[in-house]
Amino acid sequence: MINLLLFGSFFVMLFLNIPIAVSLGMSSILAMWYSGDKFSIIPTNVYNGMAKFLLLAIPFFVLSGNIMAKAGISTRLVQFIDDCIGHRRGGIAIVCVVVACFFGAISGSGPATVAALGIILVPAMINRGGFSAPFASALMASASSIAIVIPPSIAFVVYASITGVSVGDMFMGGIIPGIMMGLALVIIVMIEVRKNGLTGSREKASWGERWKSFRSAFWGFMVPVIILGGIYGGIFTPTEAAAVSVVYALFVGLFIYREMKLKDVYNLLVDSTKTTGGIMIIIGAATLFSYICTVHGISKAAQALLLNIAGNKYIFLLIVNVIFLIAGCFVDANSAMYIFIPIMYPVATQLGINPIHFGVLSTVNLAIGQVTPPVGVNLFVAIGVAAKMENLRDKTRVTIETISKAVWPQIVACVIALMLVTYIPFFSTCLLKG
Repeated sequence: MINLLLFGSFFVMLFLNIPIAVSLGMSSILAMWYSGDKFSIIPTNVYNGMAKFLLLAIPFFVLSGNIMAKAGISTRLVQFIDDCIGHRRGGIAIVCVVVACFFGAISGSGPATVAALGIILVPAMINRGGFSAPFASALMASASSIAIVIPPSIAFVVYASITGVSVGDMFMGGIIPGIMMGLALVIIVMIEVRKNGLTGSREKASWGERWKSFRSAFWGFMVPVIILGGIYGGIFTPTEAAAVSVVYALFVGLFIYREMKLKDVYNLLVDSTKTTGGIMIIIGAATLFSYICTVHGISKAAQALLLNIAGNKYIFLLIVNVIFLIAGCFVDANSAMYIFIPIMYPVATQLGINPIHFGVLSTVNLAIGQVTPPVGVNLFVAIGVAAKMENLRDKTRVTIETISKAVWPQIVACVIALMLVTYIPFFSTCLLKG
Protein backbone atom coordinates (compact mmCIF):
# COMPACT_ATOMS: atom_id res chain seq x y z
CA MET A 1 0.00 0.00 0.00
CA ILE A 2 2.79 2.42 0.86
CA ASN A 3 4.39 2.07 -2.59
CA LEU A 4 1.03 2.83 -4.20
CA LEU A 5 0.63 5.91 -2.02
CA LEU A 6 4.20 7.07 -2.64
CA PHE A 7 4.25 6.72 -6.43
CA GLY A 8 0.53 7.34 -6.94
CA SER A 9 0.56 10.69 -5.13
CA PHE A 10 3.78 11.65 -6.89
CA PHE A 11 2.37 11.12 -10.39
CA VAL A 12 -0.97 12.72 -9.50
CA MET A 13 0.88 15.86 -8.40
CA LEU A 14 2.97 15.81 -11.57
CA PHE A 15 -0.16 15.68 -13.73
CA LEU A 16 -1.55 18.58 -11.70
CA ASN A 17 1.52 20.55 -12.82
CA ILE A 18 2.90 20.85 -9.30
CA PRO A 19 6.69 21.52 -9.32
CA ILE A 20 8.81 18.37 -9.32
CA ALA A 21 10.55 19.19 -6.02
CA VAL A 22 7.21 19.71 -4.24
CA SER A 23 5.80 16.53 -5.79
CA LEU A 24 8.76 14.48 -4.59
CA GLY A 25 8.73 16.00 -1.11
CA MET A 26 4.97 15.87 -0.50
CA SER A 27 4.61 12.29 -1.75
CA SER A 28 7.46 11.27 0.58
CA ILE A 29 5.81 13.04 3.54
CA LEU A 30 2.46 11.38 2.78
CA ALA A 31 4.15 7.96 2.74
CA MET A 32 5.91 8.74 6.03
CA TRP A 33 2.64 9.86 7.62
CA TYR A 34 0.90 6.67 6.48
CA SER A 35 3.66 4.39 7.78
CA GLY A 36 4.11 6.26 11.06
CA ASP A 37 7.71 7.36 10.42
CA LYS A 38 9.04 10.25 12.49
CA PHE A 39 9.14 13.55 10.62
CA SER A 40 12.37 14.43 12.43
CA ILE A 41 14.29 12.39 9.83
CA ILE A 42 13.27 14.80 7.06
CA PRO A 43 15.84 17.57 7.66
CA THR A 44 18.61 15.01 8.26
CA ASN A 45 17.99 13.19 4.99
CA VAL A 46 17.49 16.33 2.95
CA TYR A 47 20.69 17.84 4.33
CA ASN A 48 22.69 14.64 3.79
CA GLY A 49 21.51 14.52 0.19
CA MET A 50 22.69 18.05 -0.56
CA ALA A 51 25.77 18.25 1.69
CA LYS A 52 28.16 16.31 -0.53
CA PHE A 53 31.49 17.83 -1.44
CA LEU A 54 31.19 16.55 -5.00
CA LEU A 55 27.96 18.53 -5.51
CA LEU A 56 29.86 21.78 -4.91
CA ALA A 57 30.85 21.45 -8.56
CA ILE A 58 27.25 22.23 -9.60
CA PRO A 59 27.09 25.92 -8.57
CA PHE A 60 30.55 26.53 -10.01
CA PHE A 61 29.68 24.96 -13.38
CA VAL A 62 26.38 26.87 -13.49
CA LEU A 63 28.16 30.17 -12.73
CA SER A 64 30.92 29.45 -15.25
CA GLY A 65 28.36 28.76 -17.98
CA ASN A 66 26.44 31.96 -17.19
CA ILE A 67 29.61 34.05 -17.27
CA MET A 68 30.74 32.60 -20.61
CA ALA A 69 27.28 33.19 -22.09
CA LYS A 70 27.39 36.82 -20.93
CA ALA A 71 30.95 37.19 -22.24
CA GLY A 72 29.76 36.69 -25.83
CA ILE A 73 31.28 33.27 -26.42
CA SER A 74 28.11 32.03 -28.16
CA THR A 75 28.30 34.57 -30.99
CA ARG A 76 32.02 33.83 -31.52
CA LEU A 77 31.46 30.07 -31.64
CA VAL A 78 28.63 30.52 -34.14
CA GLN A 79 30.77 32.79 -36.34
CA PHE A 80 33.72 30.37 -36.47
CA ILE A 81 31.65 27.24 -37.17
CA ASP A 82 29.59 29.16 -39.72
CA ASP A 83 32.79 30.25 -41.50
CA CYS A 84 33.86 26.59 -41.67
CA ILE A 85 30.68 24.82 -42.81
CA GLY A 86 27.95 27.44 -43.26
CA HIS A 87 28.35 27.45 -47.07
CA ARG A 88 27.25 23.82 -47.41
CA ARG A 89 23.68 22.70 -48.13
CA GLY A 90 21.77 23.08 -44.89
CA GLY A 91 24.97 24.49 -43.45
CA ILE A 92 23.40 26.82 -40.89
CA ALA A 93 21.42 23.91 -39.37
CA ILE A 94 24.61 21.84 -39.14
CA VAL A 95 26.22 24.87 -37.51
CA CYS A 96 23.39 24.76 -34.95
CA VAL A 97 24.22 21.15 -34.02
CA VAL A 98 28.00 21.65 -33.88
CA VAL A 99 27.85 24.88 -31.89
CA ALA A 100 25.34 23.37 -29.46
CA CYS A 101 27.84 20.59 -28.73
CA PHE A 102 30.63 23.09 -28.11
CA PHE A 103 28.49 25.43 -26.04
CA GLY A 104 27.11 22.47 -24.10
CA ALA A 105 30.70 21.73 -23.11
CA ILE A 106 30.73 25.20 -21.56
CA SER A 107 27.29 25.49 -19.97
CA GLY A 108 26.48 21.84 -19.12
CA SER A 109 22.79 22.73 -19.33
CA GLY A 110 20.29 22.04 -22.11
CA PRO A 111 17.88 24.93 -21.39
CA ALA A 112 20.79 27.37 -21.00
CA THR A 113 22.15 26.31 -24.39
CA VAL A 114 18.76 26.81 -26.06
CA ALA A 115 18.41 30.27 -24.51
CA ALA A 116 21.95 31.40 -25.38
CA LEU A 117 22.10 30.08 -28.95
CA GLY A 118 18.45 30.04 -30.00
CA ILE A 119 18.18 33.81 -30.32
CA ILE A 120 21.03 33.70 -32.87
CA LEU A 121 20.54 30.42 -34.72
CA VAL A 122 16.77 29.93 -34.95
CA PRO A 123 16.13 33.07 -37.06
CA ALA A 124 19.24 32.29 -39.13
CA MET A 125 17.94 28.78 -39.90
CA ILE A 126 14.55 30.20 -40.89
CA ASN A 127 15.56 33.30 -42.87
CA ARG A 128 18.93 32.22 -44.27
CA GLY A 129 18.60 28.45 -44.40
CA GLY A 130 15.00 28.18 -45.55
CA PHE A 131 13.93 25.79 -42.77
CA SER A 132 10.47 25.97 -41.23
CA ALA A 133 10.07 27.71 -37.87
CA PRO A 134 8.94 24.52 -36.05
CA PHE A 135 11.85 22.48 -37.48
CA ALA A 136 14.42 25.16 -36.63
CA SER A 137 13.10 25.48 -33.06
CA ALA A 138 12.93 21.69 -32.61
CA LEU A 139 16.49 21.24 -33.90
CA MET A 140 17.77 23.90 -31.50
CA ALA A 141 16.05 22.09 -28.62
CA SER A 142 17.33 18.65 -29.68
CA ALA A 143 20.91 19.78 -30.28
CA SER A 144 20.94 21.53 -26.90
CA SER A 145 19.97 18.31 -25.13
CA ILE A 146 23.47 17.02 -25.94
CA ALA A 147 24.74 19.53 -23.34
CA ILE A 148 24.10 17.06 -20.50
CA VAL A 149 26.03 14.31 -22.31
CA ILE A 150 29.03 16.31 -23.53
CA PRO A 151 31.23 17.07 -20.48
CA PRO A 152 31.22 18.90 -18.15
CA SER A 153 27.72 17.68 -17.31
CA ILE A 154 25.76 18.34 -14.12
CA ALA A 155 23.91 15.05 -14.67
CA PHE A 156 27.24 13.18 -14.61
CA VAL A 157 28.16 14.90 -11.33
CA VAL A 158 24.81 13.83 -9.84
CA TYR A 159 25.25 10.23 -11.04
CA ALA A 160 28.77 10.12 -9.58
CA SER A 161 27.52 11.47 -6.24
CA ILE A 162 24.91 8.68 -6.08
CA THR A 163 27.11 5.77 -7.16
CA GLY A 164 30.60 6.84 -6.10
CA VAL A 165 32.17 6.43 -9.55
CA SER A 166 34.80 8.85 -10.86
CA VAL A 167 33.43 12.11 -12.27
CA GLY A 168 36.45 12.33 -14.57
CA ASP A 169 35.67 8.89 -16.01
CA MET A 170 32.03 9.90 -16.49
CA PHE A 171 33.11 13.04 -18.34
CA MET A 172 35.39 11.05 -20.65
CA GLY A 173 32.70 8.41 -21.18
CA GLY A 174 30.25 11.02 -22.46
CA ILE A 175 32.39 12.48 -25.24
CA ILE A 176 31.80 9.91 -28.01
CA PRO A 177 28.07 9.29 -27.22
CA GLY A 178 27.54 13.07 -27.34
CA ILE A 179 29.23 13.26 -30.74
CA MET A 180 27.09 10.32 -31.93
CA MET A 181 23.91 12.18 -30.98
CA GLY A 182 25.19 15.20 -32.90
CA LEU A 183 25.88 13.09 -35.99
CA ALA A 184 22.40 11.57 -35.77
CA LEU A 185 20.88 15.07 -35.84
CA VAL A 186 23.10 16.09 -38.78
CA ILE A 187 21.68 13.13 -40.74
CA ILE A 188 18.15 14.39 -40.00
CA VAL A 189 19.20 17.84 -41.24
CA MET A 190 20.48 16.37 -44.52
CA ILE A 191 17.25 14.44 -45.01
CA GLU A 192 15.28 17.66 -44.46
CA VAL A 193 17.56 19.49 -46.92
CA ARG A 194 17.02 16.90 -49.65
CA LYS A 195 13.28 16.71 -49.01
CA ASN A 196 12.83 20.47 -49.42
CA GLY A 197 15.54 21.08 -52.01
CA LEU A 198 17.45 23.58 -49.87
CA THR A 199 20.79 24.97 -51.03
CA GLY A 200 23.82 26.68 -49.48
CA SER A 201 22.97 30.00 -47.87
CA ARG A 202 26.28 31.89 -47.95
CA GLU A 203 29.56 32.19 -49.80
CA LYS A 204 32.46 29.99 -48.72
CA ALA A 205 34.64 31.85 -46.21
CA SER A 206 38.32 32.34 -46.97
CA TRP A 207 41.01 30.77 -44.81
CA GLY A 208 41.84 34.26 -43.55
CA GLU A 209 38.28 34.78 -42.35
CA ARG A 210 38.30 31.38 -40.68
CA TRP A 211 41.57 32.11 -38.91
CA LYS A 212 40.25 35.45 -37.68
CA SER A 213 37.05 33.93 -36.27
CA PHE A 214 39.00 31.03 -34.74
CA ARG A 215 41.28 33.43 -32.87
CA SER A 216 38.20 35.21 -31.56
CA ALA A 217 36.54 31.95 -30.41
CA PHE A 218 39.76 30.34 -29.13
CA TRP A 219 39.25 31.29 -25.49
CA GLY A 220 35.85 29.64 -25.48
CA PHE A 221 37.23 26.43 -26.99
CA MET A 222 39.76 26.28 -24.15
CA VAL A 223 37.13 25.88 -21.41
CA PRO A 224 36.47 22.12 -21.89
CA VAL A 225 40.18 21.57 -22.57
CA ILE A 226 41.11 23.09 -19.22
CA ILE A 227 38.37 21.25 -17.31
CA LEU A 228 38.87 17.80 -18.82
CA GLY A 229 42.63 18.10 -19.10
CA GLY A 230 42.93 19.25 -15.51
CA ILE A 231 40.70 16.48 -14.13
CA TYR A 232 42.06 13.64 -16.23
CA GLY A 233 45.63 14.85 -15.86
CA GLY A 234 45.29 14.73 -12.07
CA ILE A 235 45.94 18.47 -11.71
CA PHE A 236 42.71 19.12 -9.81
CA THR A 237 39.49 17.44 -8.66
CA PRO A 238 36.15 17.95 -10.47
CA THR A 239 35.07 20.48 -7.84
CA GLU A 240 38.36 22.34 -8.16
CA ALA A 241 38.02 22.20 -11.96
CA ALA A 242 34.60 23.83 -11.69
CA ALA A 243 36.05 26.62 -9.53
CA VAL A 244 38.94 27.09 -11.97
CA SER A 245 36.44 27.38 -14.84
CA VAL A 246 34.73 30.28 -13.01
CA VAL A 247 38.02 32.15 -12.57
CA TYR A 248 38.91 31.49 -16.22
CA ALA A 249 35.47 32.62 -17.42
CA LEU A 250 35.75 35.86 -15.42
CA PHE A 251 39.20 36.54 -16.84
CA VAL A 252 38.02 35.97 -20.42
CA GLY A 253 34.81 37.98 -19.96
CA LEU A 254 36.41 40.97 -18.20
CA PHE A 255 39.85 41.27 -19.77
CA ILE A 256 39.86 39.50 -23.16
CA TYR A 257 36.38 39.80 -24.70
CA ARG A 258 35.47 42.78 -22.50
CA GLU A 259 31.76 42.28 -23.13
CA MET A 260 30.92 42.22 -19.42
CA LYS A 261 31.68 44.60 -16.57
CA LEU A 262 32.28 44.04 -12.88
CA LYS A 263 28.77 45.34 -12.17
CA ASP A 264 27.38 42.42 -14.23
CA VAL A 265 28.88 39.88 -11.82
CA TYR A 266 26.23 40.53 -9.18
CA ASN A 267 23.36 39.68 -11.53
CA LEU A 268 25.23 36.60 -12.77
CA LEU A 269 25.67 35.45 -9.16
CA VAL A 270 21.96 35.96 -8.49
CA ASP A 271 20.93 34.04 -11.63
CA SER A 272 23.34 31.21 -10.84
CA THR A 273 22.09 31.04 -7.25
CA LYS A 274 18.50 30.70 -8.46
CA THR A 275 19.43 27.89 -10.85
CA THR A 276 21.59 26.10 -8.28
CA GLY A 277 18.95 26.53 -5.58
CA GLY A 278 16.34 24.89 -7.79
CA ILE A 279 18.66 21.97 -8.52
CA MET A 280 19.59 21.48 -4.86
CA ILE A 281 15.97 21.60 -3.67
CA ILE A 282 15.16 18.87 -6.18
CA ILE A 283 18.16 16.84 -5.00
CA GLY A 284 17.08 17.20 -1.35
CA ALA A 285 13.49 16.15 -2.06
CA ALA A 286 14.62 13.29 -4.31
CA THR A 287 16.99 12.07 -1.58
CA LEU A 288 14.06 11.85 0.84
CA PHE A 289 12.01 10.01 -1.79
CA SER A 290 14.86 7.54 -2.34
CA TYR A 291 15.22 7.07 1.44
CA ILE A 292 11.54 6.09 1.75
CA CYS A 293 11.98 3.58 -1.08
CA THR A 294 14.98 2.04 0.68
CA VAL A 295 13.62 1.94 4.25
CA HIS A 296 10.31 0.37 3.26
CA GLY A 297 11.85 -2.24 0.97
CA ILE A 298 10.50 -0.77 -2.25
CA SER A 299 13.97 -0.55 -3.78
CA LYS A 300 14.84 -4.19 -2.97
CA ALA A 301 11.49 -5.41 -4.28
CA ALA A 302 11.99 -3.44 -7.50
CA GLN A 303 15.52 -4.79 -7.89
CA ALA A 304 14.30 -8.38 -7.42
CA LEU A 305 11.53 -7.78 -9.94
CA LEU A 306 13.99 -6.36 -12.48
CA LEU A 307 16.30 -9.37 -12.08
CA ASN A 308 13.41 -11.82 -12.47
CA ILE A 309 11.98 -10.10 -15.52
CA ALA A 310 15.27 -9.33 -17.25
CA GLY A 311 17.16 -12.59 -16.83
CA ASN A 312 20.19 -11.19 -18.69
CA LYS A 313 21.82 -7.82 -19.11
CA TYR A 314 20.58 -7.22 -22.65
CA ILE A 315 16.92 -7.42 -21.70
CA PHE A 316 17.69 -5.44 -18.54
CA LEU A 317 19.25 -2.63 -20.58
CA LEU A 318 16.20 -2.57 -22.85
CA ILE A 319 13.94 -2.26 -19.78
CA VAL A 320 16.15 0.52 -18.41
CA ASN A 321 15.88 2.42 -21.69
CA VAL A 322 12.10 2.11 -21.76
CA ILE A 323 11.76 3.26 -18.13
CA PHE A 324 14.10 6.20 -18.56
CA LEU A 325 12.56 7.30 -21.86
CA ILE A 326 9.10 7.30 -20.24
CA ALA A 327 10.41 9.01 -17.09
CA GLY A 328 12.11 11.66 -19.21
CA CYS A 329 8.68 12.66 -20.54
CA PHE A 330 7.65 13.81 -17.06
CA VAL A 331 10.65 14.52 -14.78
CA ASP A 332 14.00 16.26 -15.17
CA ALA A 333 17.29 14.38 -15.39
CA ASN A 334 18.46 15.04 -11.82
CA SER A 335 15.18 13.86 -10.28
CA ALA A 336 15.13 10.73 -12.44
CA MET A 337 18.69 9.95 -11.36
CA TYR A 338 17.80 10.04 -7.66
CA ILE A 339 14.59 8.06 -8.13
CA PHE A 340 15.82 5.26 -10.40
CA ILE A 341 19.61 4.95 -10.15
CA PRO A 342 19.59 3.63 -6.52
CA ILE A 343 17.22 0.89 -7.73
CA MET A 344 18.84 0.06 -11.07
CA TYR A 345 22.53 0.50 -10.28
CA PRO A 346 22.86 -2.56 -7.96
CA VAL A 347 21.13 -4.71 -10.59
CA ALA A 348 23.46 -3.38 -13.29
CA THR A 349 26.55 -4.24 -11.22
CA GLN A 350 25.15 -7.73 -10.50
CA LEU A 351 24.76 -8.30 -14.23
CA GLY A 352 28.34 -7.19 -14.89
CA ILE A 353 27.53 -3.89 -16.61
CA ASN A 354 30.31 -1.31 -16.48
CA PRO A 355 29.25 1.53 -14.10
CA ILE A 356 30.51 4.23 -16.46
CA HIS A 357 28.69 2.65 -19.41
CA PHE A 358 25.49 2.44 -17.36
CA GLY A 359 25.78 6.07 -16.25
CA VAL A 360 26.35 7.31 -19.79
CA LEU A 361 23.43 5.40 -21.32
CA SER A 362 21.18 6.57 -18.48
CA THR A 363 22.17 10.17 -19.16
CA VAL A 364 21.65 9.82 -22.92
CA ASN A 365 18.13 8.57 -22.15
CA LEU A 366 17.44 11.58 -19.97
CA ALA A 367 18.93 13.93 -22.57
CA ILE A 368 16.34 12.65 -25.04
CA GLY A 369 13.73 13.27 -22.34
CA GLN A 370 14.52 17.00 -22.51
CA VAL A 371 12.82 17.14 -25.92
CA THR A 372 10.12 14.52 -25.37
CA PRO A 373 6.56 15.88 -24.99
CA PRO A 374 4.64 16.64 -22.86
CA VAL A 375 7.23 18.04 -20.41
CA GLY A 376 10.36 18.39 -22.57
CA VAL A 377 11.94 21.41 -20.92
CA ASN A 378 14.08 22.31 -23.95
CA LEU A 379 10.97 22.44 -26.15
CA PHE A 380 9.32 25.04 -23.93
CA VAL A 381 12.48 27.16 -23.80
CA ALA A 382 12.68 26.97 -27.62
CA ILE A 383 9.02 28.00 -27.90
CA GLY A 384 9.72 30.97 -25.63
CA VAL A 385 12.72 31.99 -27.74
CA ALA A 386 10.74 31.71 -30.99
CA ALA A 387 7.87 33.79 -29.56
CA LYS A 388 10.19 36.80 -29.14
CA MET A 389 11.35 36.82 -32.77
CA GLU A 390 10.11 39.11 -35.50
CA ASN A 391 10.56 39.45 -39.27
CA LEU A 392 10.84 35.71 -39.90
CA ARG A 393 10.44 34.28 -43.40
CA ASP A 394 8.21 31.49 -42.08
CA LYS A 395 5.30 32.97 -40.12
CA THR A 396 4.18 29.61 -38.69
CA ARG A 397 3.57 30.04 -34.96
CA VAL A 398 5.73 27.70 -32.90
CA THR A 399 3.49 25.94 -30.36
CA ILE A 400 3.88 22.75 -28.36
CA GLU A 401 1.81 20.99 -31.06
CA THR A 402 3.88 22.18 -34.05
CA ILE A 403 7.26 21.72 -32.36
CA SER A 404 6.28 18.26 -31.08
CA LYS A 405 5.46 17.17 -34.62
CA ALA A 406 8.74 18.55 -35.95
CA VAL A 407 10.89 17.00 -33.21
CA TRP A 408 9.86 13.34 -33.64
CA PRO A 409 12.31 12.48 -36.46
CA GLN A 410 15.09 13.98 -34.34
CA ILE A 411 14.02 11.93 -31.32
CA VAL A 412 14.04 8.76 -33.44
CA ALA A 413 17.57 9.54 -34.66
CA CYS A 414 18.77 10.09 -31.07
CA VAL A 415 17.11 6.85 -29.95
CA ILE A 416 19.05 4.97 -32.66
CA ALA A 417 22.24 6.53 -31.28
CA LEU A 418 21.08 5.49 -27.79
CA MET A 419 20.70 1.87 -28.91
CA LEU A 420 24.26 1.87 -30.22
CA VAL A 421 25.54 3.34 -26.96
CA THR A 422 23.47 0.85 -24.94
CA TYR A 423 24.58 -2.35 -26.64
CA ILE A 424 28.13 -1.39 -27.63
CA PRO A 425 29.90 -0.39 -24.38
CA PHE A 426 33.02 0.49 -26.37
CA PHE A 427 31.57 3.92 -27.20
CA SER A 428 31.35 4.81 -23.49
CA THR A 429 34.54 3.19 -22.24
CA CYS A 430 37.14 3.49 -25.02
CA LEU A 431 38.55 6.79 -23.71
CA LEU A 432 38.95 5.57 -20.11
CA LYS A 433 42.37 4.90 -18.67
CA GLY A 434 43.21 1.22 -18.42
